[in-house]
Amino acid sequence: MKELIELLHYQYFINAVLAAFLAAVSCGIVGTYIVTRRIVFISGGITHTSFGGIGIAYFLGFNPILGAAVFAVLSGLGIEFFSRKGNIRNDSVIAMIWSLGMAIGIIFIYLSPGYAPNLMTYLFGSILTVNRFDLFSLLALTLLIILFFVLFFRRIQYVSFDEEYASTLNLRVGFINYSLMALVALTIVFNIKLVGIILLLSLLTIPQNAANMITRDYRKIVLLSVLIGFIGSLSGLLISYYLNIPSGASIIFCLAVIYLLLRGIMAVRKKFSLRTENTIV
Repeated sequence: MKELIELLHYQYFINAVLAAFLAAVSCGIVGTYIVTRRIVFISGGITHTSFGGIGIAYFLGFNPILGAAVFAVLSGLGIEFFSRKGNIRNDSVIAMIWSLGMAIGIIFIYLSPGYAPNLMTYLFGSILTVNRFDLFSLLALTLLIILFFVLFFRRIQYVSFDEEYASTLNLRVGFINYSLMALVALTIVFNIKLVGIILLLSLLTIPQNAANMITRDYRKIVLLSVLIGFIGSLSGLLISYYLNIPSGASIIFCLAVIYLLLRGIMAVRKKFSLRTENTIV
């Protein structure tokens, strides 16, 4: 406990804890939409496509996160557009953009003059390297997500569960879908530094599926996803510090453990309830 308190004297650790909280909130809200609407594969495509923006930003000398943000938003909107307007199957569009983004990223990284940068931070994450710019960017995004979901919460619910029915109510389904796709892309990009491109999808899906085992209420799923995400992120952060292992992988491992524990508890609870009902009968 004493060593844990001493960690709070280090600015990098405080930044990591704040980043874990903001990541839990942003991914908890957006991830609930992703899981409910069943567009996890689309999110995976955007996640890997953003690597193209990182490569281009390195080549042009810009901040890699800003490059990834532009690339991810354009790819997300592109996937949404071609899936609706084009004659190409949804999974085919995602696969093409996914592979194209990764290819562009690799090409521009190796075309960059001088030493090729270490990409491990973007592939696997390093929450301990989060700086003030990352925190303010993540805070701004989180506030934007909260504001959007507060203003359009009922419409988002309709679109998530039954898009065709939402269209009959004239709820501007296109505006909601394109806006949410942009928010999904930005959430992915600004959380890359925490767990990395390869592991980020888990942060957007594991807490939500764990919460869905406890409740079916959309609001409660969001709140529980945020809570589970923060507990898993903080636990992974501490474990990575004490064991000196990669923080991104540690966070995802802790989230998976929480999911399995909850699944086990719910299975035991269900079995106990059945036994009780049989006994009463």
